[in-house]
Amino acid sequence: MEKRRVVVTGLGTVNPLAHDVANTWDAIKSGKSGIASITAFDTEDYASKVAGEVKNFDPTVWMEKKEARKLARFTQFALAGSAQAMEDSGLDKGGADPERMGVILGNGIGGYEVTEEGIRQLALKGPRGVAPMTIPKMIINEGPANVAIKYGLLGPCYAVVTACASATDAIGSAFHAIRYGQIDVAVTGGMEAAITPFGIAGFIKLTALSTQYNDTPEKASRPFDKDRDGFIMGEGTGILILEELTHALDRGAKIYGEVAGYGMSCDAYHLTSPDVEGNGPARSMKWALQDAGMEPSEIDYFNAHGTSTPTNDPLETMAIKKAFGDHAYKMPISSTKSMTAHMVGGAGGMESIISLLALRDGFIPPTINLDNPDERCDLDYVPHVGRKADLRAVMSDSLGFGGHNGSLVFKKFEE
Repeated sequence: MEKRRVVVTGLGTVNPLAHDVANTWDAIKSGKSGIASITAFDTEDYASKVAGEVKNFDPTVWMEKKEARKLARFTQFALAGSAQAMEDSGLDKGGADPERMGVILGNGIGGYEVTEEGIRQLALKGPRGVAPMTIPKMIINEGPANVAIKYGLLGPCYAVVTACASATDAIGSAFHAIRYGQIDVAVTGGMEAAITPFGIAGFIKLTALSTQYNDTPEKASRPFDKDRDGFIMGEGTGILILEELTHALDRGAKIYGEVAGYGMSCDAYHLTSPDVEGNGPARSMKWALQDAGMEPSEIDYFNAHGTSTPTNDPLETMAIKKAFGDHAYKMPISSTKSMTAHMVGGAGGMESIISLLALRDGFIPPTINLDNPDERCDLDYVPHVGRKADLRAVMSDSLGFGGHNGSLVFKKFEE
């Protein structure tokens, strides 16, 4: 089967650092943290009190007020990011057959705040207290469905749910749908909005969140550092427009880079703990390289999952070594979650955007707060300050609860 080339022609984001791509990238390059004390609810009884909240978010910048009221926060994020990406690509003004355009978005949890309010009203007033739009607002597929409705996109439209790997797997699915001719254009990426009383409480009970840095939130996400104690919940969206190369060239589209390969695997090991040997993530990385037809030595930068949990970081390091061999010690690696927090279902979209901008500008983002490296994490994690470099190809990976692993390879576009 013919493999068509796939490029990225539009980007959009709302995240803890900024509400657009340009300001987000400036913050990333500067090593700025978007993590602060939680303001969405009272955290007095919570062991973890910090998060990467999207600050001062006004959905009416991107949609009508009446429309926004019918949408959960995660869907509002998806529409905001999609509006930016569609405008960035020029496709908001047409230029593609709607029947050849799809929407494939990743999400981990759905409309938690809607679910919580529905249950609250059920307890207070019984069934009559539950709002009519509760189900349409809370379910995960409403994210991609609302994007498709807004732009009249008639091709495949679905949600990918693989926990923290959701957005990466959505992008990989969109990439293959275009590569093998099902569609020509895809709105893809992911979104999440789980900074709610129930969401934070649930992750605290798993002992997954940081609890030691409540007084210094900007220091709380510290991937690969010996003093890390858990991840920091984030929220937001990262949206990409993927397009078949000839389709993009024919309309004179701006091209950020080419999607070269995608790999996915399952640990088949444990619901919340990764494979202790790192074999699952290593397979995903190897298969992404194989899909791209590339050697490990051709990857010039690796955007790690890097959650800042005691378990993830050394196991991800082990997996990188297994997949890349000796090149693992020569390849710069960073975790931008040190700045954005962990956007869960949106993380892979955000990190794909960062990877593409790193490729475009020849700049490797830093891992901030890496003050005291864990001895088991002995690779080049670009601590504190980013660096200029000639980048030809980058890999971004995501690892999720349930043992889901996804890896994407992006490379500089060359005709």
